[in-house]
Amino acid sequence: MTEPTLRTPTERTCERCGRVERWDGVETTWTVAEEGGEKRVGSRYCIHEWDINGTFAPFEDEGADGAEV
Repeated sequence: MTEPTLRTPTERTCERCGRVERWDGVETTWTVAEEGGEKRVGSRYCIHEWDINGTFAPFEDEGADGAEV
């Protein structure tokens, strides 16, 4: 049996204000993304609702064939 591979998100978008962040592996933190030379900061007063939800599967089982055990 193969061990599952841990996947992590590399980009997230706030569903309320449109802020976009990308994971910076060097700094090990989320940073505001730039698109077209402009930062996608969204609203500074927003309580961000990130688009990473129950549909994101953090574990990838490379040997899975869809059969339940």
